[in-house]
Amino acid sequence: MKFNKGKKFKIMQITDMQEIPAVSPDTIALLEAAIETEKPDLVVYTGDQIKGYGITYRGKGKELENAVAATIKKLLEPVTKRGIPFAVTFGNHDRQVGISNKDQFEHIYKSLPNCIGEQAKGIDGGGTCCIPIQSSDGSKDAFCLYLFDSGTDAKGGGYEPFDTKIIDWYKKTREKLKEKNGAYVPSIVFQHIPLCEYYHVLKRVKKSHKGAIRAFRTHKNEYYILGDTCRKGDMLCEPPSIPNENTGEFDAIAEKGDVMAVFVGHDHKNSFVGRYKNVDLGFTQSSGFNVYGNRTKRGVRIITLDEDRPGEYETYTRTFEELVGTKVKRPVYDYLSSKAPETVDAAIPMIGKAVGILAAVIIVIVLLIRFL
Repeated sequence: MKFNKGKKFKIMQITDMQEIPAVSPDTIALLEAAIETEKPDLVVYTGDQIKGYGITYRGKGKELENAVAATIKKLLEPVTKRGIPFAVTFGNHDRQVGISNKDQFEHIYKSLPNCIGEQAKGIDGGGTCCIPIQSSDGSKDAFCLYLFDSGTDAKGGGYEPFDTKIIDWYKKTREKLKEKNGAYVPSIVFQHIPLCEYYHVLKRVKKSHKGAIRAFRTHKNEYYILGDTCRKGDMLCEPPSIPNENTGEFDAIAEKGDVMAVFVGHDHKNSFVGRYKNVDLGFTQSSGFNVYGNRTKRGVRIITLDEDRPGEYETYTRTFEELVGTKVKRPVYDYLSSKAPETVDAAIPMIGKAVGILAAVIIVIVLLIRFL
């Protein structure tokens, strides 16, 4: 990877396509329009490319691998047919299909043209790598992209702690880059699950506050809105679903000043960038139409780097309604999925409320029968 002659480098982040073998035409329409319009130098997929828990992936062994491979090939075709390099990391749902991240990376993604990024040595699985971007004259590494596999669901609910082996690998890698280039190399991190520190770019408010979003687990019964460092037009529509335990990832990436931003997916309806301790923490909304999302505000994120401004970047999102329109192929499904609870934690209060309403209706009926 290399900055162009104009000293620019454009990245497109695509996250949470979470697709099934019958890929939604709206997902493809969004990706085609975004890539054709923006013409990125690199596409980064940040996990949950497939709906691994879905019942539509059938069979075992080679039959299953072929079904997954065909889905991934179709999803990535807007990129691969244009000869655009891409890199991939994984989410909590990819491996749930029954094929490990390592096997998906080695046997499926790497078989497609222009897949870049070698798995970090000593780190199990796939989706953890370092991608240097050379200066326009090729004399040095002017920038670096880190992709981290942020893990999967924890036993008993929530999400497992971020792997400390990846933290150690990152520290060693940044020092090697410093030794090679004479200084710490400006960097951005991409991963699927948000860091615990994402709550520091939000503002805690009372339940009655307009637009307050209810949080769960480690922030149970707390309510939040976007904080002051977030940008105009940003969206917080669900609570950040963070690991159950903080293993120090943020402290590691913030300590030397090389990492200027982290971008994640995972929580499909969120799209914002806030700042904490000189590191931007960004969410990108989902792009897939076969899973819950923010309707026609599904989209992708663009990040543009400038070689002459190494500590800065520009970012914005491009949405379905901007690029394609406001009509989708399955409007009823799209509406219902947008109202569905995002997580099990979010579903429990809804179930309780529904049970309460049903019980009240039954009591009223019994009373009417008794007294009328």
